[in-house]
Amino acid sequence: MIRPDALLPAPLQRAHAAFVTLAEALQPLAQLVARLFVAQVFFLAGLTKLRDWETTLLLFTEEYRVPLLSPAVAAVLGTAGEVLLPVLLVLGLGGRVAALGLSVVNVVAVLSVPEMPEPAFMLHVFWGSLLAGLVLWGPGRWSVDGGGRASARAQD
Repeated sequence: MIRPDALLPAPLQRAHAAFVTLAEALQPLAQLVARLFVAQVFFLAGLTKLRDWETTLLLFTEEYRVPLLSPAVAAVLGTAGEVLLPVLLVLGLGGRVAALGLSVVNVVAVLSVPEMPEPAFMLHVFWGSLLAGLVLWGPGRWSVDGGGRASARAQD
């Protein structure tokens, strides 16, 4: 199979190679920023729920329609996920599992609010996209899971 960049003139091949090298060098930073950003969103939401538990229970009873769970169980599980999983995600400890767990919380949130405004829905899509990347490619080298080691590709 012919590599697409092999069809380029030599100076463009070198520029492409330099770009790829730079992009790969920035991957750990991008993964860290994604982990910190998404973790902050969910952690702050969890803290808000903890600060006013009565309102949280009322929301899960009246507004959020979590399928298959009682409102009290859904409130406890949702809040626990929003508080504990972001900590694991920031550390990159069980990073893929933490990202997958937050993906579940994210999907349940979308499904539980039947009349979610479009801008709020788009935020959930954005967070879901970042979480999907972390599930698929991991939390990166700058994580407990990554242990500072070089990427698998560099070790080959």
